Amino acid sequence: MATHPLVAAFQQAGQGHVFAHVEALNSAQQAELLADAGEVDLAEIAELNRTLVQKSAAAGVDLSDLSPAPYEALPKNGGNAAAWAEAKRLGEEALRAGRVAAFVVAGGQGTRLGYDGPKGTYPVTPVLKKSLFQVFAEKIRGAGARYGKPLHWFIMTSHINHAATEAFFKENKFFGLAESHVHFFRQGRMPAVGFDGKILLEEKHRIAMSPDGHGGSLRALQRSGAVDLMQREGIDILSYFQVDNPLVRFIDPAFVGWHLKTRSEMSSKMVPKAYAGEKVGHFCTQRGQTVVIEYSDLPKAMQEETDASGKLRFVAGSIAIHLLDREFIRRMATGADALPFHRADKKIPCLDAAGNAVKPEKANGVKFEMFVFDALPFAKHPVIIETDRADDFSPVKNAEGVDSPKTCAEDQLRQFVRWANGNGAAVAADATGLPPFAFEVSPLFGYDEDSFAVSWAARSPKPAITAGAVLT
Repeated sequence: MATHPLVAAFQQAGQGHVFAHVEALNSAQQAELLADAGEVDLAEIAELNRTLVQKSAAAGVDLSDLSPAPYEALPKNGGNAAAWAEAKRLGEEALRAGRVAAFVVAGGQGTRLGYDGPKGTYPVTPVLKKSLFQVFAEKIRGAGARYGKPLHWFIMTSHINHAATEAFFKENKFFGLAESHVHFFRQGRMPAVGFDGKILLEEKHRIAMSPDGHGGSLRALQRSGAVDLMQREGIDILSYFQVDNPLVRFIDPAFVGWHLKTRSEMSSKMVPKAYAGEKVGHFCTQRGQTVVIEYSDLPKAMQEETDASGKLRFVAGSIAIHLLDREFIRRMATGADALPFHRADKKIPCLDAAGNAVKPEKANGVKFEMFVFDALPFAKHPVIIETDRADDFSPVKNAEGVDSPKTCAEDQLRQFVRWANGNGAAVAADATGLPPFAFEVSPLFGYDEDSFAVSWAARSPKPAITAGAVLT
């Protein structure tokens, strides 16, 4: 073991302590330690130690020269209706040509929901309790049927949930999707280091590793071969979304059209913030570049600034829905433009030099993570479009209260009522748009307003919408 090339490389890099206990390990544990070590890019860690760790603390966020980022308002809010119609036409053309693929970031577990399993397997729909993954799969099937071109779906898992996620899809026969069009790959991981830059051990046979942040998805796409697969399949637009949001319209022709029309390399959806302190990132412009400033980094006074009409100035909230140009992903994953890492000081359970377990009471080391929105300043012609929160955003994050399974199921019901009543049904609803009973619209019947209208028009007699009804 002592002669293993990885051991020599770690010693040469001043990280030889990682193998300090190797002789006390059995062969399976030695193999685990070598597997962890094999994931570590020692040159990258040395550079991060130099640029991030050796600074006395995490550098503050630069808030100079910030102004609200411009965005394309919805026609009902003063946007250009003709430009939106043209965008939709362009997007539908691209979908018919098979240029768009879906990409979900699905590395999380359902821990905060009190659920043991990958978050994507969590049941969310009001009647049938379909999982998040099934909702997305059926939206993809629905769009494939509508545009006559099956869509590819890329799913980024984590080391924790990769096997369980793949097994879930196999058990459910990929929800009717062609297995050859569903692509799983793992998110990258990074070792944690102490404030002295030394890699921390979680156990004698395990390095303290953690996911490299949602920005790591761009590296993972490139490293997994997904970007090359896209090129072979003629896909040049990737629709990025997060696994916890069943309302998301990730196959949105108008969004795709705006992306194409403006020759954007990275496009984003925004919702107007519900109130000044809402916990969403803020789209801003800084010295000619589009940036996202996290809610925790924008001072309260700036969050509360209003314009002459009394509306919030920094109103454009980020909901983590983006379109990415294929070659832009490639550029952001490699070379000089590669996404920067951020430093996060954390309490990291680890071993001390003698091999004893340490449970720290305050931050004792640094984790490295990347944010996908950090790609925006590098993108040419980035465009931000407004979307309706009611049509695109109701995540399941917390067991109770805001963004919970209850609020999400209610928002799904409100959407179903709007679609049905917009097409001549007469479903009773309260002042908030909620019906007195639960029913459900399968994405195979309608995954957005347009596809719902087509299915509804084709039905004679019209489906009865009653308690427990499922339109499919």
